[in-house]
Amino acid sequence: MASRAGSSGASGSVTRFDAQVYATRLRRAAELARVEGLDALLITPGPDLQYLVGSRAQSFERLTCLVIPADGSTASIVVPRLELAGLGESAISELGLNVRDWVDGVNPYRLVTDALPSPARTAVADAMPALHLVPLADQLGAPPILATSVLRELRMIKDIAEIDALRRAGAAIDRVHARMGEFLKVGRTEAEVGAAIGAAIVEEGHTGAEFIIVGSGPHGADPHHEVSDRVIETGDIVVIDIGGPVEPGYNSDSTRTYSMGEPPTEVAERYAVLQRAQEQAVAAARPGVSAESIDNAARSVLVDAGLGEAFVHRTGHGIGISVHEEPYIVAGNTMALVPGMAFSIEPGIYFPGSWGARIEDIVVVTEDGCEPMNTRPHGLTVLPG
Repeated sequence: MASRAGSSGASGSVTRFDAQVYATRLRRAAELARVEGLDALLITPGPDLQYLVGSRAQSFERLTCLVIPADGSTASIVVPRLELAGLGESAISELGLNVRDWVDGVNPYRLVTDALPSPARTAVADAMPALHLVPLADQLGAPPILATSVLRELRMIKDIAEIDALRRAGAAIDRVHARMGEFLKVGRTEAEVGAAIGAAIVEEGHTGAEFIIVGSGPHGADPHHEVSDRVIETGDIVVIDIGGPVEPGYNSDSTRTYSMGEPPTEVAERYAVLQRAQEQAVAAARPGVSAESIDNAARSVLVDAGLGEAFVHRTGHGIGISVHEEPYIVAGNTMALVPGMAFSIEPGIYFPGSWGARIEDIVVVTEDGCEPMNTRPHGLTVLPG
């Protein structure tokens, strides 16, 4: 269900979904806007524009803006004429959108208001730059509101094409973890290991590495450590958290923990608790339960074992075009899970100055449970020390 358009440097071609996928998303966006009492949505470059029309245009000082009327009439795209060629990889021409191009000296914000129904209660994408939001509000005569509720519901529930993309991304990052013995060796620095992993991420089908965490020894106790010049040592516990986009732009994200040589008994015992916590959270993920209940399923195992204080972050985050998006698997989020939601389940334990561990899979909620996108073993993998 993907079409090919343009090029993407080292990875070859950029792909997108068939135009019908985007047509369905635009119709759904208009429907949800009507439910929210809105007259139109205004979407500038970023993940939301990519989701709605397949465009990976970037935001510059010149305005590009998708206008989606809530009445179901044809959407418009306001775009600088010099950026028109950049829309070639999108589905805009196939969708038959009204293209309102402009040149320097023309007021693009007036073109946006001309494309709006009247009167117009508008909502804007969360990531619209203030550089454009302020003059747009002036042109509208009233500040727009955020389209968070509409866009969150759209992007949070993955369709069949998106789930297939997430499966391929999960399999690709699993192949990198399967090769970890090639990269993670005593005597190498974290940075050297990270560079080798980055090359493998591309070799295994990603367009690039979005993030690489190689947390060895005490650095493993920092959940957001990246890489450093620290040399991997015998006896280190090493957290490897890696991911990146696979065409058409959907991300992988998977963490496994490695031991350079046989781990001490205490480490092995604590890790076994962590593994049980992650397994229990995955087993709890199904339609109808709350997002916070998945967090509690993992956290309760660690608390019961006296490791609650070592778990310092939420259990998961949504994933798709963005690495972090709705739904967030965290205490206080009472949102009920529904089929199509995709998110990480990644409890961790951290002991500052000593070591840390984390286990992370991406799962997609199904009709009767969840489907993991990652299938690599979850145990503490022992590598030569």
